[in-house]
Amino acid sequence: MKYFFHIAYDGSKYSGWQWQPNSFSIQEAIEQKLEKIFKDKITVYGCGRTDKGVHASQYFFHIDLKYEPYFDIQFILRQHLPPSITLFDVIKVDAERHCRYDASSRSYDYFLHTNPDPFLNKYSTLFNYEKLDFSLMKKAASLICNYKDFRSFCLQPEEHNHTLCEISSSKIYIDENGSRLRFSISGNRFLKGMNRILMGALLKVGRGQINVLEFEDYFKEPRDAVNIKVAPPNGLYLSKVDYPYIKSKNQSQLFNLLKKDLL
Repeated sequence: MKYFFHIAYDGSKYSGWQWQPNSFSIQEAIEQKLEKIFKDKITVYGCGRTDKGVHASQYFFHIDLKYEPYFDIQFILRQHLPPSITLFDVIKVDAERHCRYDASSRSYDYFLHTNPDPFLNKYSTLFNYEKLDFSLMKKAASLICNYKDFRSFCLQPEEHNHTLCEISSSKIYIDENGSRLRFSISGNRFLKGMNRILMGALLKVGRGQINVLEFEDYFKEPRDAVNIKVAPPNGLYLSKVDYPYIKSKNQSQLFNLLKKDLL
């Protein structure tokens, strides 16, 4: 029996999605709870990785069971999970399905605010050093879909078989006061640190440190160790995972509030 689990999580206090020694991950937290419920070790397979401190307003993982549970697994697991992880749905799927390899597209959103706000700081990045040129940032973001090699925007390109990605959409939204920003990007795959480095590069454009042509050169001449400050993790969300056989929507109230009024 195979089940997909539709969840969201606050990544603030975790080392990321994937299990790793000497730190506590989302995957480990969920596996610990499932082991208590089933009285057996259960391996959890995630739809992708998120880095330390990065959130997911929509995420899927799957497990394989030898038998169909006699209890309501959705109800029971909800009672066991910590407040930082929320379970929305449990979906029984065919045995050959895989939450990582079957995903046709993933979307990420990065939120930034320019006015200090103690209620936003945990879930959006504060940038109040100088005025940003949003029109130039929007122009630069619109160019991302034109290119496939993202080597310049990868923290450790040697860890990947290749650095090619198919980006289907890339756009910046702002509110009418210019005090909040959302960078939204969708594609078939993403590299380590890619979205935070892209956000860092877009901020360089907005600050006038590089122009749009220089931003585009990162794609035209892919290279390692590009001098771009990586944007902090707290503003980044894995926000949508698409499957050809599952219809789902982002159920995170916070995420939907954050993107409200951003045009």
